[in-house]
Amino acid sequence: MASTAACEPIEDSLKLSGKKSFAGIPEATFVEDVDAYMKDREGVESILRQLDEQHGKYKFMELNLLARKKKLKSQIPDIQKSLDMIQVLEAKRKSNEQIETHFLLSDLLYSRAVIEPTDKVCLWLGANVMLEYTLEDAKALLEKNHETAMKNLAQVHHDLDFLRDQMTTTEVNMARLYNWDVKRRQALNAK
Repeated sequence: MASTAACEPIEDSLKLSGKKSFAGIPEATFVEDVDAYMKDREGVESILRQLDEQHGKYKFMELNLLARKKKLKSQIPDIQKSLDMIQVLEAKRKSNEQIETHFLLSDLLYSRAVIEPTDKVCLWLGANVMLEYTLEDAKALLEKNHETAMKNLAQVHHDLDFLRDQMTTTEVNMARLYNWDVKRRQALNAK
């Protein structure tokens, strides 16, 4: 996993930036003293419902971040393949050699092609848009896209770690409040 190893220096710099979350994930506060916390509040059930709702929101955010991570992990190798191909095209242009290749016409149907040395390449930008670039411009664009994708992947990793901490804190708060309520009810029943 070269992409994961390449993200580590970026992740380290993200931790040093001091930002807890790049996706605006709200921080869960840990209930240190349940008795003091419940002193001014009524109804454990309503607070447990609020915490459960917050936990559900965290789960939803986790699903979105995991989908984004999956998309970025598939995007990074594609960008790298394009960069590699540009290097091949530059090398062939310098040596003035033709490239013989096969390209996909449709599912399971390939055609043979001979590519003359060129200084231009077409890149898919998305939304059925393709633009012609010089090899240098295409390389610069792809390198910028690769760097941005790696940075975004590192941010997603950082946010997932932060989100898991918030989910754990919320789960612990829910368990502590529930246990506090059970003890309180047992004490009331014992009287």
